[in-house]
Amino acid sequence: MSADGGPADEPVRASATAAVTLSEVAARAGVSVSAVSKVLRGNAAIRVSPDTRQRILTAAEELRYRPNFAARALQAARTQVLGLVVPDLTNALFTELMHGVEDEAAAHGYTVLLGRLDTDRPQTEVIARLLGEGRVDGLVLQATDGVDPAALAQLLDPRAAVVLINSVAPGRASSVTVDDVGGGRTATEHLVELGHTRIALAGGLPTSYTAQRRRRGHQQAMRAAGLDPRADHETALGYTADQGRQALRALMQLDPRPTGIVVANVNAAVGLLAEAHALGIDVPGDLSVVTVLDSWTAENTWPPLTAVRMQFYAMGRTAVTSVIRRIGDATMTDEVILDPAPVLVVRGSTASLSP
Repeated sequence: MSADGGPADEPVRASATAAVTLSEVAARAGVSVSAVSKVLRGNAAIRVSPDTRQRILTAAEELRYRPNFAARALQAARTQVLGLVVPDLTNALFTELMHGVEDEAAAHGYTVLLGRLDTDRPQTEVIARLLGEGRVDGLVLQATDGVDPAALAQLLDPRAAVVLINSVAPGRASSVTVDDVGGGRTATEHLVELGHTRIALAGGLPTSYTAQRRRRGHQQAMRAAGLDPRADHETALGYTADQGRQALRALMQLDPRPTGIVVANVNAAVGLLAEAHALGIDVPGDLSVVTVLDSWTAENTWPPLTAVRMQFYAMGRTAVTSVIRRIGDATMTDEVILDPAPVLVVRGSTASLSP
């Protein structure tokens, strides 16, 4: 019991007037001030055990430690802010990514500034303003679909703390990608297992890094099943709903028609499914449709879309770890999220091939 009768192990509360110091957090956690400083600043290079890291984080929470961001920024020329820039903030696919980025950033004492790329604001301008003007310490960037990889590499300053997601620029920036090859392979294997042999691919733009990898996975699964991945059974129109509609119209001109379609992106799959309804094509009676990537939109179509759930949350967390590493010691890495593996979510848009 404490002197006033309260429990002896009751957490110490910071007063309204006195700020809690790193020394107080260190004393409570039983570690050095240096260790506390590095853990709370998100220094990826520090080597501490998970138990020690957790003790420090628990002590900081119990003491209600709040870093002096203004002093820190002046001392280290840092803002403790990371930027997350994606083409479309309303895209359902980015929800899990954002959650992963925000959770990992918070664990390292960073806040996240969200930004959007569009055709009216060149990517060079967005990167230059956020990093060049010192608004953020580092940047997690999803390039717009179909951007030329060589052009993307040229606009990146290898000295800047930039981590690309869903694309790569070797020697220019770090990168984190999901297992797109595995996603394309898993989707195609599902149709093969259902007895389909005339399987088409509604792919992304030819310059898209993710589209290239998902196509590779699709072709691997086709060849493994003894099927020929024919060029006339593939489209490369893009990831929007309208492009999905266009893909279906093109593929339905084939004779004989495919009985199954792998769509490389869920947004395109929603459009493709809507066009199937417009054309009077029964899904899954006449045509089975499976998409790479899952989102809330996939389970709210009719029929609900069978989808391959990818590792966007893990990619967000890994991207933050990577950008903090870049900020700390300039280490540049290219990482592919293989764990957790892509997961097939079977819904109503696929069925066994009718005899």
